[in-house]
Amino acid sequence: MIYQYTIKTDRKIMFYNIDESLHEAVIKSDVQNGIAVVFVPHTTAGITINENGDPDVLEDLSNAAETYFPNLSSFKHFEGNSTAHFNSTVTGASETIIIDKGAPILGRWQSIYFAEFDGPRTRHYYIKILEG
Repeated sequence: MIYQYTIKTDRKIMFYNIDESLHEAVIKSDVQNGIAVVFVPHTTAGITINENGDPDVLEDLSNAAETYFPNLSSFKHFEGNSTAHFNSTVTGASETIIIDKGAPILGRWQSIYFAEFDGPRTRHYYIKILEG
């Protein structure tokens, strides 16, 4: 079972909570025990699990993404978004979450985030539910 979602990002760099999509996909799948794979098919975006309790963490992540990969004049990529590609590589394109008793297992302070590094854009991500 694979589910596609669309997200319209509104900032150059931003982390969007997609917990609701994950829970929806698990419910639709009716899988009680298995895994969910969340995947983004873009080279300037990512998927990550991080803290959901303090919004300052996401702001710090956004600031770090800009600070640690500044746009350098020596970059050759013609689109001018090499920093977005670097951030995507560091973040990764997917996360795997265990499903137990019909619910995703995440830590108390964890959420799953779509990470935008080259917005604003209309993006897609997929959630694949595997039983087992």
